[in-house]
Amino acid sequence: MTADPHKQQLRRTMRRDLWLTLTPAVLLMGAAFAAAFHFIEPAPPKKLVLAMSPDEGGFRFYARKYQDFLARHGVTLELRSTKGSIDNIALLADARSGVDVAFVQSGTVASEKAAENVVSLGSLSYVPLWVFHRGEPLEDVRQLEGRRIAVGPEGSGTRALALTLLKANAVEGAPTELLPLERDAAVEQLKQGQLDAVFLISPAESPIIHKLAAVPGIQLLSFSRAEAYSRRFTYLSRLVLPRGVFNLAADIPERDVEVLAPTANLVARDSLHPALAYLLMRAASEVHGKAGLLDGAGEFPAPRETGFPLSSEARRYYEAGVPLLQRYLPFWAANLVDRLWVMLVPFIAVVVPLFRIIPALYQWRIRSRIVRWYARLKEIEIQLDENPGREMLEDMLKRLEEAEREVNRIPMPLSYAENLYFFREHIEVVRRRLIRRLAGGLEGVDGHLQHASAQ
Repeated sequence: MTADPHKQQLRRTMRRDLWLTLTPAVLLMGAAFAAAFHFIEPAPPKKLVLAMSPDEGGFRFYARKYQDFLARHGVTLELRSTKGSIDNIALLADARSGVDVAFVQSGTVASEKAAENVVSLGSLSYVPLWVFHRGEPLEDVRQLEGRRIAVGPEGSGTRALALTLLKANAVEGAPTELLPLERDAAVEQLKQGQLDAVFLISPAESPIIHKLAAVPGIQLLSFSRAEAYSRRFTYLSRLVLPRGVFNLAADIPERDVEVLAPTANLVARDSLHPALAYLLMRAASEVHGKAGLLDGAGEFPAPRETGFPLSSEARRYYEAGVPLLQRYLPFWAANLVDRLWVMLVPFIAVVVPLFRIIPALYQWRIRSRIVRWYARLKEIEIQLDENPGREMLEDMLKRLEEAEREVNRIPMPLSYAENLYFFREHIEVVRRRLIRRLAGGLEGVDGHLQHASAQ
């Protein structure tokens, strides 16, 4: 059976009207979503690389805690061993190294070039400087002049701090002998009497510090001028190690000891994904938030001076805490929602109004096919008011019938057919006036009514 040509034409017209209405809206929505997509952060990587020195500041112990925390949230933390804090900063400064974050010691000297690419996520704990020596108790590093001293390997934060203090007291040169020994080798040589002193940086809870403090003949230096050092070097804190805190039964240490303590810090490349920055700071709060021998509960992590600018994520974390979404959602879900909320902007600003505009626009397009014929109808009515002759009236009637035929051919969806019938009613009103004029007699009546109205 052959399809109705009128129905086919109607379907084609409706499809064309729909596309002409929807295409600009779709293009506008696409442009809005593309602009919003430009501001969406990419998904965070599933792996981070952490640079740390196993022998410095207890960083190996902390790194394992961080590994466990991040693994619970689906992120793998790869550890890269280095000689110390200076090496760690150099790796962060090199975009090709693959290192994302690092543990470093406060006061570590960094070049301006490195500082441009590195930001701080905060200080994690105190990591005191321990100066063990043989012989009578000493009160200051000045008294180490002329001795054999292990100051840590090249590139380590221990060596950097030891040299800073020795130079400040002008005892770093001959006859003082400075040896770049690793921690375990230095401790062993000190026990055997091959060294006079050793500089170590490690948490107060470190077993190696407790054991070394208990070795007969080895003393722990107490900085009598600790306050002066902390004023000169603002990244150092003056702390007091209470008598007997290592071993109450053996009374170790046998007196209060004043120590100088830099802080362990978490630093990162400035390109670190914000979601991972927040996750690392949550790990820091879990690992370092408890009280220790020298740290108070809740004292760390903290936005202390590290020599690097505090990242914007760290600043918000310390001011407002964990982001709202991460408090109630798993890390992956919180990150997904946080990334996609930007898409709500074009949805609210563009899509919602378009849902209201598109139907009205489609309706206007359908009605416009009839509305333009009202201009011809109005033209005929104006001419009719000018009292035309019979020949003009017949021409007007032909034009009216032609307009009706053309309008009847307009494809019109059933839901909008009322507009077509309204127009046909209006045509009929004008047609009746024309027919009455042609029949004669109406002109006098119309004139009489206009005269009465004027009076």
